[in-house]
Parts: sequence; structure tokens; C-alpha cells
Amino acid sequence: MKNTYESGVAPPARSGEPVLWFAFQKSELLLVRSDDGIQLPHCHDLAELGLSSVRSVYLGTYSGRHCYVAELAHTETPPAGHELQGLRSVLGGPDPALGTLAGRAFQIMEWDRNHQYCGRCGTPTQVRLDERSRVCPSCRMTSYPPVSPAIMILIVRGREILLARKKDWPQGRYSALAGFVEPGEQLEDTVHRETMEEVGLQIKNLRYFGSQPWPFPHQLMIAFTAEYAAGEITPDGVEIEEAAFFDVDNLPNLPAGISISRRMIDTVAKKLANGETL
Repeated sequence: MKNTYESGVAPPARSGEPVLWFAFQKSELLLVRSDDGIQLPHCHDLAELGLSSVRSVYLGTYSGRHCYVAELAHTETPPAGHELQGLRSVLGGPDPALGTLAGRAFQIMEWDRNHQYCGRCGTPTQVRLDERSRVCPSCRMTSYPPVSPAIMILIVRGREILLARKKDWPQGRYSALAGFVEPGEQLEDTVHRETMEEVGLQIKNLRYFGSQPWPFPHQLMIAFTAEYAAGEITPDGVEIEEAAFFDVDNLPNLPAGISISRRMIDTVAKKLANGETL
């Protein structure tokens, strides 16, 4: 069966079929040890594995099987034949669809945990079964899983691309510029503002590249390319410590392949090396 996911909010009536569990302890996912790749626990209830959960939320179906996300108590230890793996390693695993769903599951669990009480009046909230939300029975304020949009920008100048290093990154590691979208901003405005604020450059010919959900904790990365227009590189010294244009044949240490920043850098560098335009 094709690995497809269908979102759902109303859990099914208990049946004889076991379900898939995205069981997290902090940001680590419980997996079944297997030589065949990533496998999720598949049982009616985590109690069958000797585990207790703080909360669980129905997610929908994956490959035709119902699935839930659960938060494990911090004192729980993986049962025999199971292990905990960091979410980043799961995202970069052999099953991209499962990795993406694990990221979604983690974000939904975090949202459910952080919105047990109304942020306006403090009343305990209730789960709605017609949409993914929690509603306050007192003042009716409704909370939804948050998404924080952030832009990423790769600037091209001839055969060179602009890469920057944040202050808390290891020496020699660089990536594309990035920044959060502010309230009331268009994405294009954010790209121009962040580029000017972080490195003091003007850009032109802005183009959309792609997007990626990034569950750390609930970002949506929206990537763009652009051409250098004017200005001298001036790192802001707050977020960006170093920035420079690098020839595509002499790139520095880059971020891991699971990120859209690396995919964008690799795609653009290949085009420029072949003499193509963006």
C-alpha cells in the first residue's frame, strides 16, 4: 500500500485493529529496532508495551492505519526491542513521508500540551472534533496549532552565492540567510528586510524556490533565490558573524541534507556550475 497520510481529528471507535503510535519523549521518537528501516510501535495501546503516556491525540490514517501521537512520561524507558531516536534523524531517514508525518505529529503534541488552558481567561480548554483546535467553554476563544513562517534567501552574483555563519554556529559552517516573517509583512518584504538587516545588501529578481515544514518547534520555511543588486557585505554582528560570496566550486561546510537550505544551495550551485541561469 502506498504510504499516504489522511488527516483526521475525530478518533474512531475502538476496533480490533492495532494502531500506529508516534510516541515522543521530549523530542525523541520511540521506534521499533529493525534492519528494514524505521518502524513505529503498532499496538492497541501503549500500555501493551508497559508504557504510560501523559497525553495522546488522534492524527488520522497513514497507509490505511489509524495513528496517534502520544507524550511519554520522562521517567519511561524504551521496552525491549525499541529505542528512542531524535526527530532530526527521523526527518533524514529512509522514509521521507514518515519523517514529515513525525514532524507534524510532534508539532500537534506540543500545541496540545501548551494550550490546555485558555490564554485569555485561564479556563481549561476542550478538544473540538470537527477541526484541529481547542476551544474555551467560557469565553469561546479557539486555539489552533501554530505555524511560524520564516523566509530563506540565497543571493547569487555571477558564479558566486552568498552564505553566512551565525554567531552560535561552529567555525567554518555557513548557510543561506533566514528570518521570521513579522505581523503584517508580505513574504517579499521580509526577504528584502532580512537581507538588508543581516548583511546590508540590496537584491533584485526575487524568485520562489520551495517550502519545508520545520518542526523546531513549528516553523514553515519558505525559500527564495535572488540576484545581488548593490551594497557591501556588512554582517549585523547580532545574528550574523560572517558572510561572504563563495564560488560554486569552492563552497564551505554546509548544513545537513535534510534542510531546504542545503537543497536550495545544491540546486543553485549545480545550475551555476553548468553555466545556467536561475
